[in-house]
Amino acid sequence: MPSSTPPRETATYTHGHHESVLRSHSWRTVENSAAYLIPELRSGLAVLDVGCGPGTISADLAERVAPGRVTAVDAAEGVLAKARAAAAERGLENVEFAVADVHALDFPDDSFDVVHAHQVLQHVGDPVQALREMRRVCRPGGVVAARDSDYGAFTWFPATPVLDRWQDLYRRVARANGGEPDAGRRLLSWARRAGFTDVTSSAGVWCFASPDERAWWSGLWADRTTDSVYAELAVEGGHAGREELTEIAEAWRAWGKEDDAWFMVPHGEILCRA
Repeated sequence: MPSSTPPRETATYTHGHHESVLRSHSWRTVENSAAYLIPELRSGLAVLDVGCGPGTISADLAERVAPGRVTAVDAAEGVLAKARAAAAERGLENVEFAVADVHALDFPDDSFDVVHAHQVLQHVGDPVQALREMRRVCRPGGVVAARDSDYGAFTWFPATPVLDRWQDLYRRVARANGGEPDAGRRLLSWARRAGFTDVTSSAGVWCFASPDERAWWSGLWADRTTDSVYAELAVEGGHAGREELTEIAEAWRAWGKEDDAWFMVPHGEILCRA
């Protein structure tokens, strides 16, 4: 059971919820972001989706487990309006949304069959405590699933020195905010420290290589670099000036126009048996 004074979030969410961030998050589906979890999903399950953001993955989960229910939670109340709208647009009645801190979930022990988090543990102050809480609310025999990208392993072509600077800058800003941008490679270690003994660890990738994919990916990162909370935190923390951020954004746009441009985002994945 949680203590009377449970830990609370101490990290600052690096991305914020600027349109350029939600543009990316709203693209995510179970198929492109949680395929490793699909074999565990079946009708009638109770699912907790932690850090649901705009709710596109939550809605997919709700369709897959109906008439089972999905409870989707996020630390930011504002983004839940978009998640509710996404569920309503799809006519879903088996998903509900609430504000929650993954370090201290407001649910009884053994409440869910599946507890899922996508791109969450890289942003929290104590990922091991977060996994302990996810384990606490998962029923015996259920699964705790997490997937996180690994910024240090991002790779692209053609080589662009300014994007090397972007990669270094993002990792510095994220760590200054209390997160761990290279979370993907650490998931197995965090799960073991959280007390899981039955863990299946895997990896998956996003790849952006077609003209439309390159334009979308480079455009959202260009906008994010100058206009999002990430940009504000980079400047306020003394990590970069506005001129440097503009230069990086321009490099993103130029890279996106290259005919042979290619970008890979690797992710670590864990399925933990409760």
